[in-house]
Amino acid sequence: MQEFVALANRMADIAGKIIHKYYRKPFEVTHKRDDSPVTPVDQEIEKALRDLIQRKRPDDGIMGEEFDAVESKNGLTWVLDPIDGTKSFMVGRPTFGTLIALCEEGVPKLGIIDQPVLKERWVGAEGRPTMLNGRPVKTRKCDDFDNAVFASTSPTMFETLADYGRAYELFETTGHKFVWGGDCYAYGLLASGFIDVVLEENLKPYDFAALVPIVKGAGGHISNWRGEELTLNSPGKVIAVGDPALWPTIERAIRKSPY
Repeated sequence: MQEFVALANRMADIAGKIIHKYYRKPFEVTHKRDDSPVTPVDQEIEKALRDLIQRKRPDDGIMGEEFDAVESKNGLTWVLDPIDGTKSFMVGRPTFGTLIALCEEGVPKLGIIDQPVLKERWVGAEGRPTMLNGRPVKTRKCDDFDNAVFASTSPTMFETLADYGRAYELFETTGHKFVWGGDCYAYGLLASGFIDVVLEENLKPYDFAALVPIVKGAGGHISNWRGEELTLNSPGKVIAVGDPALWPTIERAIRKSPY
């Protein structure tokens, strides 16, 4: 695992250097078929990381947001999101991050959230405590639904009115104890004990694979909305809970929602 952690950290360093070249500077923005924005920064980062993987680990697979997948020859697959939170990056808001994950047979084993502007890097690896800038972090104890702080990136990520209704029940009815926005950064804050629940939908594997070892290594729970383990084949309904003791209450709230 140490070899993989070292390589992932090197990839994060490369991504950070490219990000600093463009951050809060003018650059062209285009749009994908789903109308989501993409920048030359996303593509430059992913290409650089793919080149490194293929030099150092030619038998490993690669799954990324910007280019076609490379099939694994050994059961190991790197999962890359060059800039998770492209809109935040575009407007100069430092709540985006680079996501790097390593999966074995589709199961996330290693994950990095790197925020190079704030110089914050969360590293999670199976069997190890999650580290923020080299120091262990832990989720906080919060088994009380009414005192929990909830977060999600955007109401528009929920695909149906029914699913937004479930989010509404959890977020809006808790009064001031919810925040919108944050992308992957919210999961880093959960791992560090500042947020208690993140509920999201319509995520792709490159959006969530890196988050799994980070949340688990900090003592939290992360799964799909049914409580099932996340893999590269999972649907995009993701929930992270800092205190696992709170998860049964959250699960019941999701299932009992009238929407």
